[in-house]
Amino acid sequence: MQCYPGEAAGAPTALLVTAYAFPAASALLGTVLAFMMAVKGLSFPERVILRRALKPRLLAAFIGVVTLAIDITGYLFNAVL
Repeated sequence: MQCYPGEAAGAPTALLVTAYAFPAASALLGTVLAFMMAVKGLSFPERVILRRALKPRLLAAFIGVVTLAIDITGYLFNAVL
């Protein structure tokens, strides 16, 4: 995988800038982590791609499980740190 200037292993520059800006604005680490995971894990292009491979009910289950896992991860990081 080729990395271009401004990208780190495929991560868009805007996501990295946002990830650095949230803690500077005194956001908790769990909140930043949950946001970054949601941006990548629940993006519209991913849903479009998965819609071709999964039935609607399974896609809804995938979105629900990923959302729940992201929420739990964010809360746990905020509670521990």
